[in-house]
Amino acid sequence: MITYIIIGAVVLIVLWLLATYNGLVTLRNRVREAWSQIDVQLKRRSSLIPNLVEAVKGYTKHEKGVLEEVTKARTSLMGAKDPHQAAEANNMLTDALKSLFAVAENYPQLKASENFKQLQDELSDTETKVAASRQFYNTNVMDLNNNLETIPSAWVGQMFGFQKEEFFKATEEEKADIKVKF
Repeated sequence: MITYIIIGAVVLIVLWLLATYNGLVTLRNRVREAWSQIDVQLKRRSSLIPNLVEAVKGYTKHEKGVLEEVTKARTSLMGAKDPHQAAEANNMLTDALKSLFAVAENYPQLKASENFKQLQDELSDTETKVAASRQFYNTNVMDLNNNLETIPSAWVGQMFGFQKEEFFKATEEEKADIKVKF
């Protein structure tokens, strides 16, 4: 009788260990999939940038520095190796695009250009998708990190080398209040 109890306890422990391990693997894969969604949107955004730069170039020949900054930021984003680098590069690109659109405000013909408007709309749509992807990613990171910080799944995570993931965070500039002047 005691043998059956011991065997039953061992089987239950092994089943719990397997279930917990598989749960952590599922959460880790969700984080990776969520990151890939951000990556897809950032790449889409990056591929729109050259078209936008070309549309602006003809109107703003003396605004070369702004165009170079946009191109440099896009290159950094394309070369990012992990979520942290991508977040930093994304913030650089966002700042550069803000400068570009501020410059575009000085050129009424450019603002009226159908091509420019379409590119601006596509970038806006992509920004919305990036924001949604970031939220989805952060939700999955939270789920994984919660499991890696709570007992008993933390023990299994530690035993098998699972690592906490980093959230995709907003910069201080993105958190600042927007000043509207009329």
